[in-house]
Amino acid sequence: MRILYVVAGLGVSLLLGCKNTSSTPSPTGYQGQGPTPVVSTRTKPVQKQWRGTWSFQDSTVFFSNAFDGARLNGVAHDGGTHYTLWITAENTPINPSPWYAFQVWSTEAKEVTLRFTYDGSRSRYYPKISRDGVHFKALDSTRFKAINPGEGDFGIRAAPEEIEISITVDQQPTWVAAQELYPSGAVKKWVDSLAAKPFVTAYEIGRSREGRPMNLVEVNGAGANKALMIISRQHPPEVTGFLAMKSFMETLAGDSEQARAFRKAFTVFNVPLMNPDGVDNGHWRHNHGGIDLNRDWQEFNQPETRAVRDFLKAKSEAGYEFVFGADFHSTWDDIYYPIDSVVTGERGKIVFDWIRGITARLPQKQTNISASDKIRPTMVSRNHFYVAHGMPAIVFELGDNTPRDFLREKGRVAAEELMRLLMEQ
Repeated sequence: MRILYVVAGLGVSLLLGCKNTSSTPSPTGYQGQGPTPVVSTRTKPVQKQWRGTWSFQDSTVFFSNAFDGARLNGVAHDGGTHYTLWITAENTPINPSPWYAFQVWSTEAKEVTLRFTYDGSRSRYYPKISRDGVHFKALDSTRFKAINPGEGDFGIRAAPEEIEISITVDQQPTWVAAQELYPSGAVKKWVDSLAAKPFVTAYEIGRSREGRPMNLVEVNGAGANKALMIISRQHPPEVTGFLAMKSFMETLAGDSEQARAFRKAFTVFNVPLMNPDGVDNGHWRHNHGGIDLNRDWQEFNQPETRAVRDFLKAKSEAGYEFVFGADFHSTWDDIYYPIDSVVTGERGKIVFDWIRGITARLPQKQTNISASDKIRPTMVSRNHFYVAHGMPAIVFELGDNTPRDFLREKGRVAAEELMRLLMEQ
């Protein structure tokens, strides 16, 4: 049985109890994922993609995946200016999140047509185009064609089996990507820019399976022992969640009177890139151990989750009290996944007050809520945060196609509302 509550006047739908796994939305909006399955998180093999440049004897066009964040597994020249691209996952089974990113150029300026094919999946992400690998914009819709469109109204069932795009190429590479590129190097630059402030420090708390640093940002204005834990990007393609988190953290570290007062009372810990190996290798979902990290918060078989677990434990033993936790993700549409207040009681009330505060200030876009009363097995970060440290926690999901200016605004408003509520307690 599923009980649906609509929070009147706030444009929020709240699902309690069992989650609906249908891809068809209810009149109240996106209903979220089904119950989290119990899976093994023991390391599995992954297939690393070949890195290099594709060239063809009878073509002036070249393709490359030789950069961090790239994903392109094969290219076939079909004749003329038509090319078929092959996009495959790091291993299976896997969530249908087929990430792609590559460069294409030609020694002669021309228009080319590119057909994207996926191994056992469908086309989730609308192409983004860039001329410098930093600034991206969505492909003009007149240059996009869906092949074998899905039959559903929402989610993967609604996605086309393949897509075909037309772009003009020349001697300067054009980047084509599923979402904006934020590999570990770009995230580190952002971390360093934030750490230029006197009350922000950045340091490693561990290493990924391939040896990349797990960087943590600490916003600490006065040594307060009440703390927040914010993480992002457990799943490599989930860039919109990262962008909202980035705005959220920049607001907490901002120069407003509210932020300055907040930093005197609370310390914020942030791991902005939980899965640096998956991001830099262009993975669809998993880390280099072949595992969905957001299923490893009970067994802790992967070094990335262990690093955060050990950090939280050490800080708790040092006297920090964690009062709020958030894990930023992306999915088909904006949705919150809190722990049901029947579990958390008065302590968890702040999460729902926070959601109402955000929604009241941003009524122009409906955000859905799917609350869970299942906290064991912990498996996901939100449950571990609550069970191990008693902190009210939430999975904060942003839509794949949520407008980028709204992502920034939502991150800012979310930070302001949380600061207000925590300071009022």
